[in-house]
Amino acid sequence: MTAGSAAPAAELAGVTRVYPAIGGQPPVHALGPIDLTLKRGEFFAVVGPSGCGKSTLLDVLAGLARPSDGVARFEGQPIGDSVPDGVGVVFQEDASFPWLSVADNVAFGLRRQGMAAAEIARRVEYALGFMGLKDFAKAHPAQLSGGMRQRVCIARTLVMQPRLILLDEPFGALDQQTRLLMGDELLRLWRETGATVLLITHALDEAAMLADRVGVMSARPGRFIDLVETNWPRERDSNLVAEAGFGALTARLWSHLRAESLKVMGGSGNSGSKP
Repeated sequence: MTAGSAAPAAELAGVTRVYPAIGGQPPVHALGPIDLTLKRGEFFAVVGPSGCGKSTLLDVLAGLARPSDGVARFEGQPIGDSVPDGVGVVFQEDASFPWLSVADNVAFGLRRQGMAAAEIARRVEYALGFMGLKDFAKAHPAQLSGGMRQRVCIARTLVMQPRLILLDEPFGALDQQTRLLMGDELLRLWRETGATVLLITHALDEAAMLADRVGVMSARPGRFIDLVETNWPRERDSNLVAEAGFGALTARLWSHLRAESLKVMGGSGNSGSKP
């Protein structure tokens, strides 16, 4: 079944998010109103200027922040005050536990669920092999590169078998070459699992390469000002960056992002600290 023929994986309907006044500062209207329908099985990327509400959008979908208005749904059900079953979240920060081995890091969530040991072992073995970490199962995070530690975090999400994967700048701290190669791994994961993926990124090449659709957000309060269909084949990888159409796609994204970023730099955007 293709991404466009299935029921929505997640929806935002008229969602806004306003952070209350703190310490004498005025409230911050961070997001919306915004509408978004994520097609089941699609790869959707979000780009926008700093402080436009990208991470706030992800927090709402993850159940980590309630909308001030509107409703967020996962598979037709309203999202409450915690991460819904079937949703996995990977952040930019290294979230591995330094005192645990790679295998124990990957198994952590399954053990908290009380899953049978044999099933945990099966899932962990698969995830470590899929992410190229099998030879490092007994290593600790301090012994790994930044890219490999992010693989551990992705593997820990993969074993939970999420149907919606939310990624907040997962490769932001990596160099350009490593980011593109990690993007190849992410595309392989997406194809293998059939999960819906939403990626927050500042990197236009990353968004253009990975996504079926790219949502471009305005300066705060963030709204979608363009939804760009990439029309790439599902079987794609980082070789796309050499395609003639790739430059035109990133140019379209940059034209929006430049204009919105200039609004922020020129003082047109609202002040505040939450991205």
